[in-house]
Amino acid sequence: MATQTYDGPILEIDKLSISFFTRLREIPAVMDFSVSVKPGEAVGLVGESGCGKSTVALGVMQDLGVNGQVVGGSIKFKGRDLAQMSDEELRDIRGSQIAMIYQEPMASLNPAMKIGRQLMEVPMIHSGMSEAQARARALQLMTDVKLPDPERILRAYPHQLSGGQQQRIVIAMALMSEPALLILDEPTTALDVTVEAAVVELVKDLGKKYGTSMLFISHNLGLVLETCDRICVMYSGEAVERGSIEDVFDEMQHPYTQALFRSIPLPGADKNARPLIAIPGNFPLPHERPDGCNFGPRCDYFEAGRCDQGSIMMEDVPGNERHATRCLKFKEIDWKAPLELADVKTKGEIGEVVLKMDKLKKYYEVAANSMFGGSATKVVKANEELSFEARESETLAIVGESGCGKSTFAKVLMGLETATSGQVLLDGKDIGGVPIEDRTTQNVADIQMVFQNPFDTLNPSMTVGRQIIRALEIFKIGKNEKERRVRMLELLDLVKLPREFADRMPRQLSGGQKQRVGIARAFAGDARIVVADEPVSALDVSVQAAVTDLLMEIQREQKTTLLFISHDLSIVRYLADRVMVMYLGHVVELGTTDQVFSPPYHPYTEALLSAVPIADTRVKKKHIVLEGDVPSAMNPPPGCPFQTRCRWKPQVDGNLCETKVPPLRSVADGHQVKCHLTDAQLSTMEPVIEINVAAE
Repeated sequence: MATQTYDGPILEIDKLSISFFTRLREIPAVMDFSVSVKPGEAVGLVGESGCGKSTVALGVMQDLGVNGQVVGGSIKFKGRDLAQMSDEELRDIRGSQIAMIYQEPMASLNPAMKIGRQLMEVPMIHSGMSEAQARARALQLMTDVKLPDPERILRAYPHQLSGGQQQRIVIAMALMSEPALLILDEPTTALDVTVEAAVVELVKDLGKKYGTSMLFISHNLGLVLETCDRICVMYSGEAVERGSIEDVFDEMQHPYTQALFRSIPLPGADKNARPLIAIPGNFPLPHERPDGCNFGPRCDYFEAGRCDQGSIMMEDVPGNERHATRCLKFKEIDWKAPLELADVKTKGEIGEVVLKMDKLKKYYEVAANSMFGGSATKVVKANEELSFEARESETLAIVGESGCGKSTFAKVLMGLETATSGQVLLDGKDIGGVPIEDRTTQNVADIQMVFQNPFDTLNPSMTVGRQIIRALEIFKIGKNEKERRVRMLELLDLVKLPREFADRMPRQLSGGQKQRVGIARAFAGDARIVVADEPVSALDVSVQAAVTDLLMEIQREQKTTLLFISHDLSIVRYLADRVMVMYLGHVVELGTTDQVFSPPYHPYTEALLSAVPIADTRVKKKHIVLEGDVPSAMNPPPGCPFQTRCRWKPQVDGNLCETKVPPLRSVADGHQVKCHLTDAQLSTMEPVIEINVAAE
């Protein structure tokens, strides 16, 4: 392998500066950035959107477009400066020596070309392999990336595969010519947590097998902890801290790194006693960066006249030349000082049952055309007998992977779909069969939704204030325009947005600010039940904390019932009072947060917990990787819905799992599990997450 002949760093970025040039000005995107990746090493690049992570990756690929330019420093690959190479040399290196895996797998696959042909192209172009050799290599990699039935997949088109399978194909494609450097740009953002765990495991194994060096770009600190040897934290175009995982996670030396950790929920943290601390202020735009330290205006340790003067250089931490920070005061700050506790919040009293679902079923009929074979209709069983209740002031989290029926049940609740059978009772009245156009204004105002992507839910041609007033008009709130305007400004206060935002257009707002407008609109009619569908998954870590805390605060004031749909179990553990775990249309576990997060678990819950990346070096996790994808709701397996992926199945007598759907039974007061395992077998389960030091 080529990596053996060169023993220096595979990638060496030294004092790199990249700018984009517009007609008006030069916009610096990356400044004075240095990082190196040694042979076989994985380095994580962490930061919020807009901090320049992807620009660094595109700089390495020499793919900055017409406006982008390297204006300082150098990028060396195996000791050679990429800027000095001819276009032909770069073409040879890209794809064969340096490969990149993007966030969205479909962007890297040709929809009109079979998978086998796409994979074989790489070694045939770069390494001059024959067609037969390339096909054999493609088959070998299909097995390496753990895809079932490789022959069938090579004959398939991209649209015939699930997201997780597509991402594995893209990884296989990147590894076809055994590159020395693999750049992964948020490779698992679009995937479910259990699929993400399997893909991350795969990348680590393949890195070891092929000796590939990796630059892993992510905003998820937990993922970087699990995949990388070293980490580089970026803020507003600069590296602010660099070191080994242990150095940066346990001995952090930069206020931004500290602020990032304070804004993510760690196991054992209590939402009322120790609320998440959001980073104050907003990320600076590239042409509005402050003087001196870029993080200065948002920093707890800022000192005027010192932190806002001149440029600040990276400095080595005394006693550890591999750990560096860009902070003037790092030697003076007491990094071990306990957090000043914010006001301890008291949880509102959980009240009466507001919403009750009783044996709710939602089936869709799909015309089974020639694509599915036959001419009859097929039934998609999206929800199978959901029964639960939610009380005033309670947060009930609904957890599961894509395709498990979470959003279908939300649509039935909202009236966008009607139930096939069963009841949805709001204050004792059945609304499950009433479509939204037939519901009373009060009913519509009572149940509101906050969506996953704030960019898609606001009208781009209407001011923020107008959009909230429009909701007030629909809910018949306020006698006239003047009263509605007053109420709209109060709603902006409620979601902690400045009142002058009323006259802004959505494009002038950041993602977190848009999500706050969405929340203000949901509460316009004093909603009693708010369905929050993955409300923070599209936002940066520090913004997630602020939006999560905002939802909690509004809930305390308004006594709202919050149905929180998510696949991020760390936020669920922090937020929820009770948790309902769904798999393929079934509720497989339901209980209080403490019950669901400690054994005994449903085997699926156990795997979900193991898949959550946790940004804490003190946490030990049991390692469970689920094989295969969630089956289709159009063709569910017989018996237990989870039996095709369950590691406990061999413990059950006979073929019970394959023939009979288990009953939902109580294993403790208020804790229900849908599983054939006996109480004795469930009692042998060990905790998945263990904290070897009690959380402070």
